[in-house]
Amino acid sequence: MLRRLGVTALGLRNGPHRVEVTRDVEVPTADGVALLADHYAPVDVERPPTILVRSPYGRRGPFGLMCGQTFASHGFQAVVQSVRGGFGSGGVFEPLDEREDGLATIEWLKRQPWFGGTFAMHGPSYLGYVQWAVAAEAGPELRALSMQVTASSFRDAVNVGGTFALEAALTWVDLTARMKHPLSGVTTGIMSPRRARRAALSGKPLAELDVLATGEQQQFFQDLLTHGPDTPFWDRRDFTTTVSEVSAPVNMIGGWYDIFLPWQIKDYAALRAGGRRPYLTIGPWFHADGRMMRGSVGESLAWFRAFLLDDPSELREMPVRLYVTGANEWRDFPDWPVPGMREERWHLHPDGVLSTDAPPVSEPDRYRYDPEHPTPFLGGPTLLGDNHPVADQAKLERRRDVLTFTSPELDDDLEIIGPVSADLFVRSDRGHTDFVVRLCDVDEEGVSVNLCEGLRRLVPGDPDTGDDGVRRITVELWPVGHRFRAGHRVRVQVCSGAYPRFSRNPGTGAPIGTATDHLTADQEIFHAPDRPSAILLPRV
Repeated sequence: MLRRLGVTALGLRNGPHRVEVTRDVEVPTADGVALLADHYAPVDVERPPTILVRSPYGRRGPFGLMCGQTFASHGFQAVVQSVRGGFGSGGVFEPLDEREDGLATIEWLKRQPWFGGTFAMHGPSYLGYVQWAVAAEAGPELRALSMQVTASSFRDAVNVGGTFALEAALTWVDLTARMKHPLSGVTTGIMSPRRARRAALSGKPLAELDVLATGEQQQFFQDLLTHGPDTPFWDRRDFTTTVSEVSAPVNMIGGWYDIFLPWQIKDYAALRAGGRRPYLTIGPWFHADGRMMRGSVGESLAWFRAFLLDDPSELREMPVRLYVTGANEWRDFPDWPVPGMREERWHLHPDGVLSTDAPPVSEPDRYRYDPEHPTPFLGGPTLLGDNHPVADQAKLERRRDVLTFTSPELDDDLEIIGPVSADLFVRSDRGHTDFVVRLCDVDEEGVSVNLCEGLRRLVPGDPDTGDDGVRRITVELWPVGHRFRAGHRVRVQVCSGAYPRFSRNPGTGAPIGTATDHLTADQEIFHAPDRPSAILLPRV
C-alpha cells in the first residue's frame, strides 16, 4: 500500500496489479563481482516480460517507485540494478565502463526461472547510455528500448565544439562521488550543482576543482581533463558505431535544453539510416526536468505494451512529436528533420543589424575577450540545479565582450524547427580561442531570451587561416523548435565565453587542467560581401 501511495505522490498512475518485491538479489559478473538488484513482479501474472533498469543512482525511494513499482503494477516485471561500486554492488565504479557488466546481467536475466523470454530496457541519462552499451549484442530477447535525455556516447557532450563542459562534468562527478552514502539521493540533486559552481568560480586550475568540490581527487574528472575527444580513452566508451545495428525498437525522449540533445538526434538519424523507425519526442525540458521524468513513464509503458505485449493501441501515429516554443503547442511529424524545412541565411550586418539581405561593404566588429574576467552565460542547456534554461539576456548583452545582431520587427510569424548553425568569418590575435553563438527571441518590450547556443574552440591550423589571418568557421548550435511571433525580433549574440558552463580558453594552448597563465584575445567578426557571416535557420 505504501508503495502505491508513493507512486501516486510522484504524480504517476498505479496499475491494477499487486506487486511483490525481492530485495538485494545478487547478479554475478564476469570477474566474480556481485551486483545488487531489486526484482519487482506482479503477483497475479505468470512470467510477464521484464523491464531492466541499470543505474548508478540507487534502487530505492522515488527511483524504485518510478522504475520498479510502477512498471510492475502495470503487469511487467522490473529488475532495478545498481551498477558496479554503488549502493551495495561490489567493485569500484568506473564511469561509462558498462558493456561487460550489462551483458553479464542480461545473461543472468535469461537464466532466471521467472524470466518470460522477452525484456526491454528503460531509463534516462546514464541509464540510457547503459542501454546503448549492450543493445547491439543483447540478443533477440531484447524487444524494446526506451531512453530519455541521453546519447550513445558522452564524448561530444563533454567536449562541446572542442571546449570542455566544466560545470556539467564537475557536477556529475560530485553527484556520483556521493552515491556511496545511503541518503545521498536526498540532497545531491540540489547540493552538487552548488558545490560545482562554487569550485568552478574559485579561479583555481581545473585539475584542482574536483578536490575543492568533493573533498578528494576524482579519477574520472582527471581523465576527462587529460583525454580529449580524439584520444583512445573514448573509443571503448563510444557506441555510436553500433547504433545502426540495434534491431529492437527505440523510443527517445529529449529536451530542447538538455545537454545531450544534439547527439541524441544523431542517434535518431543513425537508426533511420539503418532502416529503423524510432520514435522521438522533444519537449521544453532541461536534463533533470521532473515534468519530463514523469511523462516518460507513461510513454515508456505505451512503448513496452506495443513491443512486448503486441498492443500498439496507445502509440501515436507519427513517430516525431515536438513542442514548439513561442507557439506553446505540440506538433507531430513523420520524421526529423521535419519535411518542408529549408535552410535560410540571416546575415550579420554592421551597426548590429541581422537581415536576410546580403551584407554591405563594411569594417568588421571588434571586441576583446579577457579570460581573467571570462564572459558568463545566462540560461541554456543545464544538467541539474536551479539554473533556469530560459533567461532574460539583458545583463549579458550589455557587456562589451558580447556582440548582438538584431533583425527588424517581424511582419509575420517565423517558425524554425531543426538544426541551427553559424557560418562566421573571424580573426583573432590568438591561435587558441573560442567563439560562442547564441540565438535569441526579442519581444515587443525588448526582452531578449535565449533559444539555443553553440561553441567552437579554435587551435592553430584548425581551421586554416588565410594570408590576412581570417578564418571561416562553422559553429553548430543546439537544435530548435520555435515560433517567433509577429512583432518580435530575431537576435544573434557572438562572444568568446560561457563560463563556468564551459571552461575558459586561456589563449596559450596549455593543457586545460593545469593552465594558469591567461592571454586576452582581440576578436573580429566580418560581415561583408566577400565574408558574409550568417546564422542558418531551419525555416518551415
